[in-house]
Amino acid sequence: MIAKLKRREFITLIGGAAAWPLAARAQKLPTVGLLGAATPSTMAARIAAFVHRLRELGWIDGRNVAIEIRWGEGRSERFSEIAAEFVRLKVDVIVASGTPVVMTLKQATAAIPIVFVTSADPVGAGLVASLARPGGNVTGLSLQSPDIAGKRLALLREVVPHLRRVAFMGNIDNPVVPREMREMQAAADRFGIEPAMFEIRRTQDIVPAFEALKHRAEALYLANDGTVDANRLRINILALGARLPTMWSQQENVEAGGLMSYGPSHPDQWRRAADYVDKILRGAKPADLPVEQPVKFELVVNLVVAKALGLEIPPTLLARADEVIE
Repeated sequence: MIAKLKRREFITLIGGAAAWPLAARAQKLPTVGLLGAATPSTMAARIAAFVHRLRELGWIDGRNVAIEIRWGEGRSERFSEIAAEFVRLKVDVIVASGTPVVMTLKQATAAIPIVFVTSADPVGAGLVASLARPGGNVTGLSLQSPDIAGKRLALLREVVPHLRRVAFMGNIDNPVVPREMREMQAAADRFGIEPAMFEIRRTQDIVPAFEALKHRAEALYLANDGTVDANRLRINILALGARLPTMWSQQENVEAGGLMSYGPSHPDQWRRAADYVDKILRGAKPADLPVEQPVKFELVVNLVVAKALGLEIPPTLLARADEVIE
């Protein structure tokens, strides 16, 4: 029901997006180019939060702003195509999530303002000069938070008794995934857990990765990445078949059959991104808008999946959960 409700809200808020662009450009409305790295179903709640916040700030799609939405569908080759299209359209600001996507956009234009909704390490990735003074045409919201990998592993230990081995799966072509891999490995060492790393780069790598991790793990930790998110259903089905509890970074992947997630609220990040867009459309420069950190974190647990795996979720953990799917 939750997923359906979000899709309905998404359709209501964005319903005219497909029909508006040509008319909107004819009226020379300010244009926001929005690049979704994954798929519409994966990102529905996030885009809805973004558009709703824009409405609150006085920006209504088709009336005084045009929103051009494009989908990467987890395919990195699409990012450069969409970036080039936004440059041709001369949009006034581009909004996107994920470090690889934003790096592609930054390479495509140094003139159009770019707002990133999520980036694990914007300074390290070279997106901004510093968090306080971004410089250039890029700013936005970081996902940086202390020891997030350790917190996720600690939660898995609460759910999986005597956890000894954890598999890590992530898109190694995403420059922030190796960093998360190192953080997870350090946390595993502290907990006395044996980590096994499985690198993927594209959808075709997922099934072989699951074949390779057979009998080598008691739980699966998924890195935050557009390719992984776009394949959430496939990954969750394979994990259930292998009887592996999954730890994700965001709620939508738990709604799609994952066991649990912990991390910054992505809808909240997208909502806050609308504030950046509002300021830029009113004349602010990205170089002068500091990068902000997450303020809202969410723990989500799927009891249906827990039951299928034969796991008993501790009442103390359920009491801390922001959402429980039953």
